[in-house]
Amino acid sequence: MIRKTRLFTPGPTPLLPAAQFAMAAADIHHRTPEFRAMYTRVLSQLKEFVGTKNDVIILSSSGSGAMEAAVSNLTSPGDRVLVLTAGKFGERWTGITKAFGCHVDVVSAPYGSTFSIDEVKAALKLETRAVFVQATESSTGVRHDIEAIANLLKQEKSEALLIVDGITGLGTSHLDMDGWGIDVLIGGSQKAVMIPPGLSYLAVSARAWDRMEATYNPRYYFDLRKERKNAAKGESAYTPSVALIAALGAALNYIAAQAATPEKPEGDLAAGRVKLVDNAITCAAMTRAAATALGLKLFAPAGNEAAAATAIVAPEGSDSGTLVKGLKSQFGAIVTDGQGEMKGQLFRIAHIGFFDYMDTIAILGALEQVIAKTKFPAPNFEFGKGLIAAQTFFAEHAK
Repeated sequence: MIRKTRLFTPGPTPLLPAAQFAMAAADIHHRTPEFRAMYTRVLSQLKEFVGTKNDVIILSSSGSGAMEAAVSNLTSPGDRVLVLTAGKFGERWTGITKAFGCHVDVVSAPYGSTFSIDEVKAALKLETRAVFVQATESSTGVRHDIEAIANLLKQEKSEALLIVDGITGLGTSHLDMDGWGIDVLIGGSQKAVMIPPGLSYLAVSARAWDRMEATYNPRYYFDLRKERKNAAKGESAYTPSVALIAALGAALNYIAAQAATPEKPEGDLAAGRVKLVDNAITCAAMTRAAATALGLKLFAPAGNEAAAATAIVAPEGSDSGTLVKGLKSQFGAIVTDGQGEMKGQLFRIAHIGFFDYMDTIAILGALEQVIAKTKFPAPNFEFGKGLIAAQTFFAEHAK
């Protein structure tokens, strides 16, 4: 039989066809009225997608560039900051803040876990200037409680800014930037907005803009103040990724159209975002139900499972890489192995962006086939058990 390659990775994610067409047609110069109109529209759409009244800035970089921009713009050498980490991307916050000369306090939880609010409270100091955290730790499939962290900062009357890496959290979890009091919320193009890597974006609060005027870490290309000034004129400070911005506009139109009504045929982006998040939550829950029915263990703790990706533990005595390779060789399905110390111990199936019910059923069926063929030692394995559990969940819970 033929094989059709399908991505089931938490980034890059499958590309939206309309976005691909928009990229192909984006033969436009970035210092023209045509680009300014498109850029202004996309920036406005991004505010709706994030769900904020704050300014949103686009950078031609991966999400790590936006993480660096958040640190360089909001800290000075010697500032005390708090990093909350439970995986590879939390560790990236630690590395970036140390690179810019911050005095870094760390609350660390084991891979596959999250930290308690009591631990965060104990580590928070009067002089803490910023708190850095992931909304979702995609390396482990764990979701952190951002609302509780934001509430803690309010209760403690802390002057610390809350900077959230929402690169895999946006579009897969319900985040309320303005209501909770998040100061910077970061997203990336290769995630829920279904376009290739190369763009990142940051929603920035008034408190964070004020802080930038008092910090003095070096910044040039990633000077967010320059981008804000130029964005007000419909331009970027430096040469932007024109094709990706066109693709982003098409993707945001698609998300809005998911909530189209006869009264509003163009759709509604805020309502479409809710549908996108609910879709990821449903696909993730179907996958967890299937894995459990097949006798596989989930890596994330109950109640803190991410909807962006499901991390599944390899049965004792086996290597998750065998299953990852089997899915690719037999079905062209690309899932991800564990990262760092978790390589060979777990595999991750993504649900972020352009995935739906049909994709979920397909990967779960393929998973059953690979388990059977590779003699992957899943306890109580039986064909169809995973698919029945996923179908049952969908029938009982899907809206």
